Amino acid sequence: MLKWCGAMSNQNPVERGFERLLFASRWLMAPMYLGLVLALGMLAIVFVRELFYYAPQVFDMKSEDVILVVLTLIDLTLAANLLVIVLFSGYENFVSKFDFDAGADRPEWMGKVDFSGLKMKLIASIVAISAIDLLKWFMGIADITPSAEIDRKFYWLVIIHLTFVASGVLMALMDYLASKAQKH
Repeated sequence: MLKWCGAMSNQNPVERGFERLLFASRWLMAPMYLGLVLALGMLAIVFVRELFYYAPQVFDMKSEDVILVVLTLIDLTLAANLLVIVLFSGYENFVSKFDFDAGADRPEWMGKVDFSGLKMKLIASIVAISAIDLLKWFMGIADITPSAEIDRKFYWLVIIHLTFVASGVLMALMDYLASKAQKH
């Protein structure tokens, strides 16, 4: 141990300065996380706008229309949840640990989601959002006149959703195999 510490003190000052600069560069991510906070505010505004737009109309809406509105609100909520996960986990993994005690309000996953877990939560959220969008499209299909353009859109929505699902399964498989390799 002493030999290693001695090697650190003999390190070239230019190299040490460069490494400190590289380490400090992680703070360039901080404005991006601040931008995500603003994006979260934008999602909250859109959520409230949708809620207040449709709430007065609820007594005149068909049940299918109410379900579509609810799916839209769920979609926005999932996107906001995803944003919070990326915001907190990304900041703690790549910039700095949170230096305050949130007590019982601190989400259990905070500080425990590593990059691999973040990827899995990200793809799971994307798959859920894609599934909700596909379900909303299916529910609105009765009001659409069949055409080649509609068929093409339906085809691509399904293909994109299946691509997200396959990507999620492959990422989970890669993480599983990587965790097994690390144990050996």
